[in-house]
Amino acid sequence: MTTMPGDDKPAVWRRWIGIVLRTAHLAGVTWLGAALLGAPLSTAAAATFTALSGAALLTVERFDGRILLGDLSGWVSLAKLAVVAWMAIDPARAPAVFWVVLVVSALSSHAPRGLRHWRPGR
Repeated sequence: MTTMPGDDKPAVWRRWIGIVLRTAHLAGVTWLGAALLGAPLSTAAAATFTALSGAALLTVERFDGRILLGDLSGWVSLAKLAVVAWMAIDPARAPAVFWVVLVVSALSSHAPRGLRHWRPGR
C-alpha cells in the first residue's frame, strides 16, 4: 500500500501552529469577502493578509508533509496564492475572481484524497 502525505502526524505543538494559521487565513478570507461586499475595509490589506497567511499555512503543511507541491493540491494552492496576491495588487479586479477562488478552494480541499494527491505522470 502506498503512503500519502498526511499519514504521519506532526507533533502536537506543530499541529497547533497549523490550526492557528488556518484560523488566521479563514479570518483573512472573511475580511476580504467583507471588503468586496462593500464594508469600509481595505481590499488590498485584506488580500495581502490572506495571501501571507495562506503562504504561511502552505509552508507549515509542506514542512509537515501534508501537502506536496507536485501534487494537484500543491499546484492549486500555489495558483490560489498567486491569484490572491494579484487581488492585493489590483483590488479593482478582485470581485471578479474572489468567488472563483472560494469555489476552487472548497472543491480542492474536500476532493477525494486520491485526487488531491494526484501527480501527473505518476
